[in-house]
Amino acid sequence: MAGVKPLDPRLLRHARATRGFLVAAVVLGTASAVLVVIQAFVIADAIVAGFQQGAGVDAIRGALLALVAIAVGRGVLAWAAEAVGHRSAAAAVSQLRLQVVDRALRLGPAHLDASRVGELTTMLTRGAASLDGYFARYLPQLVLAVVVPLVGGVAILTQDPLSALIVALTIPIIPVFMVLIGRYTEARVDRQWATLGVLSGHFLDVVAGLPTLKVFDRARAQAETIRRVGDHYRRATLGVLRISFLSSLVLELLATLSVAIIAVAIGLRLVEGTMDLRTGLAVLILAPEVYLPLRLVGLHFHAAADGVGAAQRMFAVIEAPEAPTGHERVDAATATIRITDLRVAYGDRVAVPGASLEVRPGRVTALVGPSGCGKSTILSVLLGLVGPPAAAVSGRVEVLAADGRAVALDELDLPAWRAQVGWVPQSPAMLAGSVADNVRFGRVGFDDAAVSAALAAAGLAPDELPEGLRTRISEGGGGVSVGQARRIGVARALLADPPVLLFDEPTAALDGTREAELGATVAAAAARGRTVVVVTHRRSLVELADDVVVLAGVHA
Repeated sequence: MAGVKPLDPRLLRHARATRGFLVAAVVLGTASAVLVVIQAFVIADAIVAGFQQGAGVDAIRGALLALVAIAVGRGVLAWAAEAVGHRSAAAAVSQLRLQVVDRALRLGPAHLDASRVGELTTMLTRGAASLDGYFARYLPQLVLAVVVPLVGGVAILTQDPLSALIVALTIPIIPVFMVLIGRYTEARVDRQWATLGVLSGHFLDVVAGLPTLKVFDRARAQAETIRRVGDHYRRATLGVLRISFLSSLVLELLATLSVAIIAVAIGLRLVEGTMDLRTGLAVLILAPEVYLPLRLVGLHFHAAADGVGAAQRMFAVIEAPEAPTGHERVDAATATIRITDLRVAYGDRVAVPGASLEVRPGRVTALVGPSGCGKSTILSVLLGLVGPPAAAVSGRVEVLAADGRAVALDELDLPAWRAQVGWVPQSPAMLAGSVADNVRFGRVGFDDAAVSAALAAAGLAPDELPEGLRTRISEGGGGVSVGQARRIGVARALLADPPVLLFDEPTAALDGTREAELGATVAAAAARGRTVVVVTHRRSLVELADDVVVLAGVHA
């Protein structure tokens, strides 16, 4: 995490609601500072009148009423600052969440591996919620920490230059200690968030694979792992809290000693008779109020540490560089895809050791080979989902247009290219909703008749489902079998009848009859002129393919 700043300027860029909030905070903070100064002088006048001049209650009633009004005014200003903070927090967090989700979608699956999905989920839920304290308490207090010492210091200067000099010399010590403590806290917050990211990612994996773990009696071992990582997170969180309490003690001690120095100087001059009681009281009452906002800003900063850490990680996602994309457009219906000596590596791990093939319209191309030889990675390359910085890619992938142009894949307008491609991954994502919603998957303009036709082409008749197209599916595919979920994924790819179809093990978990039906659908798509690429281990799909590409295994 980059160095934590009191106010990260990226908040102003990415969360526009912060701008208006800061203006309101400055106005409210200035009004509160003025009331603090007035309160000090009113209290001093009331004490002098009552104890030194012997005035009765009637004589100081106006001062007492003024104090009540000031107390109410400060309470109203504090309430207004917190209310504005909560409203601004809701708006800013919403803006940040939308930007994070939008950028995550643009970065694509290559950026969001399993661990990052868990961290992203935690960031957008628990982390984003913790920004409420950052906006509602820390930022208003930060404004007060600037405005109140400035206004109070000027007021003290007009009454007692010596006390003002002591304030000017001692008050910078508190921010210096806050910076030192903040730098030490930064490492602890980093460790806390890193542990939480590991915990959330591992927990997501365990929940997703719980049925398999239960079958092989491995659930207990995974529970122990989660317990161990959770214990690391507990210790990291307690470490942050420990620093928070200790830093509060240090700041309180510094402020108390500073006020004590001022009090001793005032007391000596009162004894000598070189200072009048009203001035001494006003300065002595005002001095703690000048130091108080600085003490509280350190306290609220630690309380909002989770929010600061979440914001830092949100900015890291929002500002992550997108993979470069070109502007060339090609009609995929008449284009040939040529791959020459493609090599893909993720660090030291080689995913594709070298592949060359040509995929032509109107033909079924089958990719076969041992597991781990890069078949699925080639499909991801064709979708433009694999590339720097996540993976090192060499070789050449070209789209040969009907007009004779040979356009490299990285020169294509990737969103326009993907719109012409239908992709069925090994495990199609199922969202909470109806079967029809999952087939449409955000597409508009397709009625139930089109959805039913796509399902029938995928070998899944709607009447096989308990409630037809309205059958409910829970997050992750609950409510349908694995084979039905796979056929729903195939129907999703077939719905718009795209010119290029990429199938990754489409017949896995299907019986012989369903496999034959889906094979006929694949052949029919090629007969209509579609470009079809199938990754498979099944002999039936290999036999119906027009071209078979055998990929070599990866050697260590």
